[in-house]
Amino acid sequence: MDSSASRDLETAEVLPQHKFDQRSLEDYLNQHLPGFAGEPESTLSVVQYRLGQSNPTFYLQKGIKAYVLRKKPPGSLLPKAHKIDREFKVQEALHSVGFPVPKPLLYCSDVSIIGTEFYVMEHIQGRIFRDFTVPGVSPAERSAIYVNMIETLARLHSLKVHTLQLEGYGQGAGYCQRQISTWTKQYEAAAHQDIPAMKQLSDWLTKNLPDNDNEESLIHGDFKLDNIVFHPTESRVTAVLDWELSTIGHPLSDLAHLSLFYFWPRTVPMINHGSHLQENIGIPSVEELISIYCHCRGINSLLPSWNFFLALSYFKIAGISQGVYRRYLQGNNSSESSVLFGNIVKPLAETGLQISKRNFSTALPQIDATGQLFVQTRRGREVLSRVKHFMKQHVLPAEKEVIEFYVQNGNSVDKWKTPLVIDKLKEMAKAEGLWNLFLPALSGLSHVDYALIAEETGKCFFAPNVFNCQAPDTGNMEVLYLYGSEEQKQQWLEPLLQGTITSCFCMTEPDVASSDATNIECSIQKDGDSYVINGKKWWSSGAGNPKCSIAILMGRTKNSPECRHKQHSMILVPLSTPGVVVKRPLSVFGYMDNLHGGHFEIHFNQVRVPATNLILGEGRGFEIAQGRLGPGRIHHCMRTVGVAERALQIMCERATQRVAFTKKLYAHEVIAHWIAESRIAIEQIRLLTLKAAHSIDTLGNVHAKNEIAMIKVAAPRAVCKIIDRAIQVCGGAGVSQDYPLANMYALIRTLRLADGPDEVHLSAIAGTELRNQAKRLSAKM
Repeated sequence: MDSSASRDLETAEVLPQHKFDQRSLEDYLNQHLPGFAGEPESTLSVVQYRLGQSNPTFYLQKGIKAYVLRKKPPGSLLPKAHKIDREFKVQEALHSVGFPVPKPLLYCSDVSIIGTEFYVMEHIQGRIFRDFTVPGVSPAERSAIYVNMIETLARLHSLKVHTLQLEGYGQGAGYCQRQISTWTKQYEAAAHQDIPAMKQLSDWLTKNLPDNDNEESLIHGDFKLDNIVFHPTESRVTAVLDWELSTIGHPLSDLAHLSLFYFWPRTVPMINHGSHLQENIGIPSVEELISIYCHCRGINSLLPSWNFFLALSYFKIAGISQGVYRRYLQGNNSSESSVLFGNIVKPLAETGLQISKRNFSTALPQIDATGQLFVQTRRGREVLSRVKHFMKQHVLPAEKEVIEFYVQNGNSVDKWKTPLVIDKLKEMAKAEGLWNLFLPALSGLSHVDYALIAEETGKCFFAPNVFNCQAPDTGNMEVLYLYGSEEQKQQWLEPLLQGTITSCFCMTEPDVASSDATNIECSIQKDGDSYVINGKKWWSSGAGNPKCSIAILMGRTKNSPECRHKQHSMILVPLSTPGVVVKRPLSVFGYMDNLHGGHFEIHFNQVRVPATNLILGEGRGFEIAQGRLGPGRIHHCMRTVGVAERALQIMCERATQRVAFTKKLYAHEVIAHWIAESRIAIEQIRLLTLKAAHSIDTLGNVHAKNEIAMIKVAAPRAVCKIIDRAIQVCGGAGVSQDYPLANMYALIRTLRLADGPDEVHLSAIAGTELRNQAKRLSAKM
């Protein structure tokens, strides 16, 4: 079901055992499939997909129209297998809620038409990667393909069964126990020889059922790369195929099935699947995939009974392989490669037994065997190394040119423009795949990974822009990615991710104390199929950038006294909308922050936007803000550590160069102590930042809120003190344009107000501590 060029390589004449009456099929479709009979002069052509070991699948073409047909195989079948009607039903349900599946068009239970039941669905143009190593693409695209795949799986498992109207589709609770029973019976019914490992594995699974065998999600049953269609040119999933084994059950069974190829026995050829996965650059590790999956679902990445689910997957795939070989022996196989499956049942079962004895730690490790805390993933280390090289070779050498641009254009109409050298660096970074590193679902990086990368980019004031990782765009992209509709994503998120536009965030207001965000007064009122916005905003960062096209605005939609945290909403406002008045830029200690588009006061006077611009729904503003500000606050702190390193470097260089009172500055005890205390402070805030990032990775934003609040207070305070020491060591030069220290101080001092002032975070930390202490006290009583 891929594009026409590769389709020719994957289809062939219909196998003799699967031939059917094409004229009968064409007559039936002419009568029952809308639009099929539109080209009476065209004849129906049918070819069979070579791959696929279960239900035979065919490509139908009539004129310019293309379809896919799935049918039961002929002959004697295993009980409860090849339920074509279930495939059709689940695809109908998923298509209705916008999940990527081919649109099901027609189901036929009349076996007289082609000899078995069948259904017809739309044909999806795109790419299917039969080789799991994804040859022929860059490492960055290879990583993006895997990340989008795991993200799609998380999206599937996040769907609510009752909203899909699939009650009764599966029995739900007790899924694992039923799977063991089902596949034991399936294997025994198809077995052609005695394989002791299959019985041993079945017995072990029965005795080691997970404690939480009651989770109920819609699961695919055979979720893997070659059952997915990707966009022809983008690393985006457009359809998930082959829903034969889908049911209501435990979601970790799907995750384990996808992961089992990482543990594939080297003695067994991966039929159509290339070489061992972990040997290919760009493919995320299984730990990285699990981290992304858990982050998308908002669950803890410490997965219980992980070895059980992996062992169950090997038991299941061994049983499936046995069934494929049985159909080969009976002569009704769907593929010529079916003969190969007879020899892989035993090694697969033995691998499952080996895995059952392993003790997996599936969360990103907090500490490794060398004693290093908060270890990066393999991909994280690789990207950090490339970022460091790019910074050294390209970014830092351009710093002087960028500074000169802003000095020369500080009072001209070009002061908000981006220097050409930065645009060139952006193109280079994008070409090297060092782009949008802040978003785990796209980058494949954990928050711990990105913490150390952001620290590196924090050493140069314009470096985050080079990698499209600058505020406020990062937070806005996260909002759209997590909460935006498909239309909103297409219109605004895609160009933001590409870097063709920028954005601003409008929350703080000049007329109220915005440290208490429930004070926000800007009104968002429904009027027919539009919303009308009235109010004033300031500190709208980025609004001066000539490429700034869209604002995310938080305002009041409800005035009911029920809950003051459910009265506000967020809405998308194009800056070109009539009534939007970009009033004036605001300086920070005299600096305009030209690079990031400045900080502006913006007035909204009877601004009318479509109702579809509302994000997530009315009253959801604080919910979105928490999702946005959690990672956003961490990003600031990550970069702040890099600023501190740069300030300390300047302090040390100056202290070794200058002589005062007959000795080098560093020889004066007070300055030596400043250097030592600065190093201690950097190590402290780095550890607290990494702990917060690790908590987000393993527990999610909500459960990491205390660590986020602590580092939001600690990092700017510590770094302000370090920069102040560096200024003192540099003397008059430290407050001049000859050093970046004054600008650094202005930036970091602002962070003690941005995203919530220190005092708000301190109150939240104190409240959490008091509650925790009260719980400990009550537990002792």
